[in-house]
Amino acid sequence: MEIGISTFVETTPDVDTGEVISHAERLRQVVEEIILADQVGLDIFGVGEHHREDFAASSSSLVLAAAASQTKRIRLTSAVTVLSSADPVRVFQDFATLDGISNGRAEIMAGRGSFIESFPLFGYELADYDQLFEEKLELLLKIRESEKVTWKGEHRPAINNRGVYPRPVQDPLPVWIGSGGNSESVVRAGLLGLPLVLAIIGGSPRQFAPLVELYKKAAKHAGHNPDELPVASHSHGFVAETTHEAKDKFFRPTQQVMNQLGKERGWGPYTRDTFDNACTLEGALYVGDVQTVAEKIIYLRKNVGITRFMLHVPVGTMPHADVMKAIELLGKEVAPIVKEEVSRWEKENKK
Repeated sequence: MEIGISTFVETTPDVDTGEVISHAERLRQVVEEIILADQVGLDIFGVGEHHREDFAASSSSLVLAAAASQTKRIRLTSAVTVLSSADPVRVFQDFATLDGISNGRAEIMAGRGSFIESFPLFGYELADYDQLFEEKLELLLKIRESEKVTWKGEHRPAINNRGVYPRPVQDPLPVWIGSGGNSESVVRAGLLGLPLVLAIIGGSPRQFAPLVELYKKAAKHAGHNPDELPVASHSHGFVAETTHEAKDKFFRPTQQVMNQLGKERGWGPYTRDTFDNACTLEGALYVGDVQTVAEKIIYLRKNVGITRFMLHVPVGTMPHADVMKAIELLGKEVAPIVKEEVSRWEKENKK
């Protein structure tokens, strides 16, 4: 069981002061968060890609590379790379470079993107949303398989026996498929034999168990061993000394972000009742003290089959010290509890 952090490097207005942290300062803070996550023994750190004012990271690989030489063991991944609007050649080169700097700790989490601002920015049509991803994923995997590439598609100029460099330390460079719960993307990942990441940010996490089963069936159908394919989740959350403190600190910035996105996407208002319900055992928010968060991660492992859990923190702007404390508690206290219980449970199930 792997445990780590993901972030979108938010720069939303502070809910108390209205002040907005600069992109530069928030980026420097994230590097500090990655370094701390490594020091406290977390397994993975993911940085998302966005192209709008309220997120500071448009290039995940650059942010991760800034921390790569200052960390020793933590794996470094995008969360996600919006592959549909990117050039797969450049994506591979960037993460192969990160892989070299980190000595084999880079990963790519490829997705179609729930935020669509990158499509007009880079000159792509939303009408080609699905076809772009399928075509570019095909090219990315072809580059991963072979140093010299010959390829032709509809949305990018053809490549005729050209080398793509640098080559990564890892062979193959890990490529995960990120999904918001779409059955088509889950099946695609299974058929390709690629690891799957599910964004579990609403409803009951148990609702994702059938998707995990569908993924494994698709993998088996394509001749892959489903037992060897990891399944990760990415969920919002926050850890503090007490559950009361965690909820009080996390609610208002989360509400601010969810209501802003709600205006853009036509969602209803995000209320305290909505928040509190999501903090229960059956909810999708991992907010609370050490025992509460550990219990929910264990529950997710046993009932959904998740083998990697990524706590997304913060959601909205929070004091850097609070985020650092949450990372410390997750690594030093939550992770050992989860790993010990999962190990015990797996041994019992094998008897």
